[in-house]
Order: sequence, then C-alpha cells, then structure tokens
Amino acid sequence: MRHLRRLLTLALCLLLNGLPAHGGDTMRNTNSRPADPKQALERTSFQTGAAWDPMLQLRSDVAMCYGVGPDIGARIAGWKAQGYRVHVMTGVSWGQYQDYLYGRFDGVNHVDEAQMDRNGKVISHGGDVYYMSPGENYGKFLSLGVGRALDAGAEAIHLEEPEFWVRAGWSQGFRREWKAFYHEDWVPPDSSPEAQYRASQLKYFLYRRALTQIFEFVKGYNKAHGTDARCYVPTHSLINYAQWGIVSPESSLQKVGADGYIAQVWTGTARTPNVYEGHERQRTFETAYLEYGAMMNLVRAGGGTVWFLNDPIEDNPNHSWRDYRTNWESTLTASLLWPQVWRYEVMPWPERIFHGTYPTKDSTERRPGEAVAKEPIPPDYATELMTVINALNDMNQSSVTWDCGTRGVGVVVSDTMMFQRGGPSPSDPHLGSFYGLAMPLVKRGLPVEPVQLENAARPGALKPYKVLLMTYEGMKPMTAEDSAAIAAWVKAGGVLVFVDDDSDPYNHVRAWWNAAPNGDATPRQVLFAQMGLVKETAAGAHKVGKGTLLYDASSPAALTYQADGADHVRDLVRRACRAARLPYRETNFLALRRGPYVVAAGLDESLPDAPHQLTGHFVDLFDAGLPILDTVTLAPGRRYLLLDLDRIHSPSPAVLAAACKTLGARRLPQGGFRFYAEGPDATQASVRLRLAAPPKTVLLDDQALPAASQVWDTATRTLLLRFPNAAGRWITVRP
Repeated sequence: MRHLRRLLTLALCLLLNGLPAHGGDTMRNTNSRPADPKQALERTSFQTGAAWDPMLQLRSDVAMCYGVGPDIGARIAGWKAQGYRVHVMTGVSWGQYQDYLYGRFDGVNHVDEAQMDRNGKVISHGGDVYYMSPGENYGKFLSLGVGRALDAGAEAIHLEEPEFWVRAGWSQGFRREWKAFYHEDWVPPDSSPEAQYRASQLKYFLYRRALTQIFEFVKGYNKAHGTDARCYVPTHSLINYAQWGIVSPESSLQKVGADGYIAQVWTGTARTPNVYEGHERQRTFETAYLEYGAMMNLVRAGGGTVWFLNDPIEDNPNHSWRDYRTNWESTLTASLLWPQVWRYEVMPWPERIFHGTYPTKDSTERRPGEAVAKEPIPPDYATELMTVINALNDMNQSSVTWDCGTRGVGVVVSDTMMFQRGGPSPSDPHLGSFYGLAMPLVKRGLPVEPVQLENAARPGALKPYKVLLMTYEGMKPMTAEDSAAIAAWVKAGGVLVFVDDDSDPYNHVRAWWNAAPNGDATPRQVLFAQMGLVKETAAGAHKVGKGTLLYDASSPAALTYQADGADHVRDLVRRACRAARLPYRETNFLALRRGPYVVAAGLDESLPDAPHQLTGHFVDLFDAGLPILDTVTLAPGRRYLLLDLDRIHSPSPAVLAAACKTLGARRLPQGGFRFYAEGPDATQASVRLRLAAPPKTVLLDDQALPAASQVWDTATRTLLLRFPNAAGRWITVRP
C-alpha cells in the first residue's frame, strides 16, 4: 500500500509540477517545461518579425508577431508551439501595402493617398512604403490582413503608429478628403494658423476613421467566430508627437473601439531636447516620466489597458551600448514610477538586440571620419536585461508608497497640442508651452501627472488632483464640454493655475469658442466665463465657487528661456497648494516602493541638498552580479531598481531575483530545492536564492555547478548562482 501511495504521489507531482516520476535525488533533464500559472495575465510581451529562435527566448507571456503577410500563420504557430500567447502587430500608417497602392485590392490606384509635403515630395518609410493619407477603403484593406491573423489564432491585434506628418497635407487624396470633410476647397496648410489647425483636425479624423473600420471588423469577427480578440494601438505619447510634428488620434481611440494602448516611449523619444531655466539639452529621465504619464492618463479615467514599452536600444544605430544602457535605465525607471501600470512590452525587435552589433564608441565620442568597430551586446548588459524583464512580471503589487515632493498636482494636456506644430506661425520647437509648466515640478521631486483634457468630463477623471496647471498656449479645447469640465472642477473646490499671455495666434482660428454667442472671445476667456468670471478678468487670485483660480499672464514657453522661469512656476504652485490646503514639499529625488521593489532616481538641476540615502539590504537589479547593497545614495542622475530583502517575508528556499524565467520551484522530499530556468542562448544567468543554509551541491541539469559560480552571503542568507542561459534547464540545490 505504501508503494502504491508513493507511486500516486509521484504521479501527482508529475502532473502538477512537470517533475519526473522516478523519485530519489537523481534529477535528469528529461522533464517538460512547467506551466506559468500567471501567464494568462499577460504581464510582459515583445514584438518580433522573426520566427522562434533560442536566442530570442525572452519567456515573456506574449510574443507579438509583426506584420500580416502570407507567412503570419506559420510564425504564429511557431511561437505558440513554444508556449507563448500570441498577438499580432502591424503598422497602420505605413507597411508593405502595395496591393492597396496599385489597385490590386479594389481596382483603384491609391498612390495619390501617399502623404506629400509642400514641395511635392512623397513621405516614405523607404521605397514605396509610403506614409498614407488614408482614404475611405484603407481601413477595409488593412482588415484583410487582420483577418488572416485572426484566422491563424492571434489573440489580440496591435495597430501601430497611426501617424500623419504635420509637414504633409498636399496630396490629391488629402485635398479630396478636405472637400468632403469641410465642404470647402482645400487651402495649403501653411497658409495661415487656421489652415494648419483645420488640416490637423482632418488628419486626426482620417486615422480615427481607418482604425474604427478595423475595430468594427474585429468585433464582427469575434461575434461570428465566438472569439474575444482585442484591439490595441501602440503609439508614441501625445507629448512626443506634438514635439516631433505628427498628428495621431490618441485619446479619441477608446471612444471608437480600442481596448487600450502600448505607450511607445523609449530613448529615441525621451532624449529629444527641451529647455529648462534657459538651457537646452536632453533630459531623458524626466521626459520619459512625463511621456509615460500622458499615456497612463489616457486610460485611467475611461478604463482600458495600457502597456509600457521599454527598449534597450533605439532606432538610431550610431550610439554605443553604454549610451543605450544608461538611457534605457532612465526610461525603465521612469516607467516604473507609474504604479497604476504593470504590463510591459519588454523590447521590440529582440533580434536586433541579441543578433545585432553597435559601435564601441558613441557618436559624440568619435573624431570626424573616424572608423569605429562594432560589437555584440555586452554580456553584463544582456544579463541585466533578463533580470529586469523577469522582475517586470512581478510589478502588479498592491502595496505602493511614495517618498517624493507634493503629490496631487496635474498639468492639463490636449490632443490639440499636435494641431499647432506647423507654419506659418513659428512654434516653439521644444514644446515649452508644456515643459514650461511640468519640468519645474519634476525637477524638484513633485510627481506631477499629465491630465488629458478630452477625458476631463468623464466621471472621476479629475478627482485625484487638488491643483491643476493649464494654458491654452500651444493647445486648445476641442469642445465646450471639455472646457466646462475644468470650470466645474474649480467650482467644486479645485485650484487652477492658468498661465497664458493670450499671444497665441491660434486663439483666433475659426472654432467653437469664437462662434456665436461668444463673438471674438479667446478660449481662455470662454473658460473664465464658464467659471463665472468676467471677460476682462485681471491676473491674480480669484475665488470660484469652492475653488480658486490663480491667473498668471505669462507665456509658459517664454518662461523656459528665463533663468528664474522655473522658480516663477513653483511659486505659483506653492500658492496654489496653500489655497488647496495641500502641504508643499520639494525633494531632489523620486522614490517609490512597489511591494518589495524600490524604484528611485536622483535628480540633477534640482535642490542643492545632500543626496538622499536608502539603508537596508537591497539587491541591485541594474547590476548583472545582483550585488547586495546596505546603503544606496540617490546622487544626481543615478537610477535604481532594487529588491528590498527586508520586505520579503516568504520562507526559504525561494528565488528572489533571476536573469532568466524561473518556473516550477519546489522543495524536494530530502530537503533540497529545485526550479526550471530558461533564457536566451548565449547569455549569462544570475540567480539569487534565499536558503536556510549554504548548500552542499548545486546541479545544473545533472552536472555539478562549479564552486566559482556560487557565492554565499551570510548576512542575508542568500546564494548567488551564475550559469549559461538556455531554452530550458533544471537547477537542483541540495542541502
């Protein structure tokens, strides 16, 4: 009977843990891969145009196959066979869409729908892969490829980057759409502020129309086939699109069927220079923080899902691995400072990261004409990436604690920021109308949030904020309801800091705010009237219902060029906080605890105080060696992702941090510990375990791991292991 019970127990272990049913301490690499019970949450993903490859074994929950060409079915099947959930991503504004261009889809030549600039130059992504000005049938054409992906088993569709360049708007296709939309003849977009604004409104509409067609197709497919495929839109942030001169339908997409977004924020967007206290330079961390926040706010009020992209490199191939690594740590840290989000696209194109080579010197370090060798990813960076990717699977933490400056402050943004970025009126290339209000606060440790104006009327959208900063310089309210929602929030007790000198020429474009009965009013004057104030309201503090308006007649963009401009904004916010009974605090760091994880950044261009210090027992996840730190100094420019060992209360043995995916961890009957590990071939795994005592033996599959690859830390009772990653292997720790 005891033998029968033993056999039944071992068989149950085999079913539940994927472990062998032969018992004893003999552990061989003959086991199947254990299941990941949390994979259904879809916590992490990556996009790739490649078939499955052992060097691309990131072991995220989701593999996103890129493109909807004829081979999409085979690629989906290949990744599914390796245990991944599979989504499909395809470009919206450009792609291998020659069947549409040359009439093979509907018998009509659509080449004149390619985006064109004022000089008659077609805007291309290379060859005849054009950025499109989408006509009536464009969304229907893209739905064909989406249908192929759904037939092949795609669980979600990602419609990437609906982008219309501000410098475009001269093609015949766009002119036809202008006539149909406005019932007026086309005028050159750069002929007046009004023409530019109206051109952007139309561009916004055209991509929303195309995406609506695809959303409706997917909904119809789900109904017909009993499926539940979702639609996401991977898109740059509103902030980046405005600065780069691109129009995209951004906040309006949820209203027409999008299930959410991927926030495409990375070094390439976040290193775009801005101006602060008169100095123009890259501020990658702060810019990324604000970009991610703008994307988070798109879904916070209206529901939906948002993923944050983290890219270990960028599209520019001329930077060194050291540059990429430093900037990736900044953007990654910035993304983790938004605890509402716990889903991540851990990288696009892993094939270019693990198969690609990049310069040994950064472009800024080379002499003119200097030839520079290229090298593959440094081993320590690859290990660090895998450590962080594994940690990202664990960011859905209920315990969240801030150590920072004053919270509860927002800066209002609008999709119309993209409408004012072209000629003829010169626009600030550094988007100072936004950064002039936001950057002074972030630099002093206030985790200010971009607040989407188009969501302001949604129930509860403005509830988290005691103080809002706002301007109509560089943006305008799309509807009277958006403006009225701000007025109602102030009347209910909010404090609004409105900074605007009324000099923006776009104040006078033909729009709802200067139509009857408003006359020639500016949007600011209409907002003040909605608050019950007179048109000629002077600068200063004004009581509005239970709330307060602080009106400052300055240009936010102009303030960025002034050495004391940031202090001026902070003085306004300090006054606003007093009015809101909100304690005002500044710091030279930002620190956030998410469960056992600490996300922290030391700020430069900040307070001259001594750097803040953290004390305890921390594992540094930005270090391939997973060292244990007793003291962490948040010096200016330093970024940290730490695992606080003092906050982990799970009993030993346990996997604490790993540069590989670990599954099936369990105690062995004889007191040992075993788990399954997998990661990209040709990379090095670091794993830190918590154990009751130093082990006698560690087996990698069925071979003893050399003593040199094991480091015991007595103070924390943890063991560091180092071994080569592989598509799957078992680690056994014997006491």
